[in-house]
Amino acid sequence: MRASVIVLTYNWPTALERVLEGLAKQVLLPFEVIVADDGSRPDTAAVIERAAATFPVPLRHLWQEDLGFRAARARNRGIAASRGEYVILLDGDMLVHPQFIADHLMLAERGYFLQGGRLKATPGESARLLAGGRPVFAPWVQADFDEFDGTRRLYAFRQPLLARWKARSRSGGRVMSCNMSFWRDDLLRVNGFDERMEGYGAEDRELAARLENAGLRRRALKWSALAVHLWHDSRSPPDVDDMSLPNNRLFLATRTQGIVRCEQGIDRHVELLGHGDHAP
Repeated sequence: MRASVIVLTYNWPTALERVLEGLAKQVLLPFEVIVADDGSRPDTAAVIERAAATFPVPLRHLWQEDLGFRAARARNRGIAASRGEYVILLDGDMLVHPQFIADHLMLAERGYFLQGGRLKATPGESARLLAGGRPVFAPWVQADFDEFDGTRRLYAFRQPLLARWKARSRSGGRVMSCNMSFWRDDLLRVNGFDERMEGYGAEDRELAARLENAGLRRRALKWSALAVHLWHDSRSPPDVDDMSLPNNRLFLATRTQGIVRCEQGIDRHVELLGHGDHAP
């Protein structure tokens, strides 16, 4: 099974360089890595060009103009251009365990999509990692374990047997597109992310809701697919569930109306789709 990794990035080339280093050292390499760039400056392109010269698999850069936060569109372009049967989404501030790809593929199963987590490094630990330090995947990692959207200390090490049990015994937990994976044809079926959703938040939850409306189920990745999230100032609104926000209103409509396919999605990028691809 060929896995395409799509890395979302925006104007943090030092972090992206560390992310790519981890992907290049995977025990099980992906088929390709696509950097979905939401309008970064030229220094990001330079990092990708340098990495591509020695990268062990094809490394591509898909840039779009900086017109504000358009993560949905950037990821859709990456999905459209991908050639693997399986798609792993990763943010450009996530340093991955050497078995990260292997874990996603180990737990991939038809009828499901997978939700991973993130170990939220402290500012001091993030500075060490950005300077070239090696990520720690253990309960003693310097991370903020009390953060509501971070991995708990209990899950901060790799244990495949427990991971298999947990994936089959518990649904997905909090939706976070920084660490998720899907069968590519499932994403095409629902037309990917809804590109009406601009600005921070809810585009990943809305996609998950449409996949579930289509009959798929979400599984949680615990003790597997570990990744350390680099600290940075958050762009999230004070209340991510504020229903006055346009993205949250679109998300609510998807949930209440049982919407499966968005109208403004992957099929807007037909120039990137492979021969025979379609979004029914």
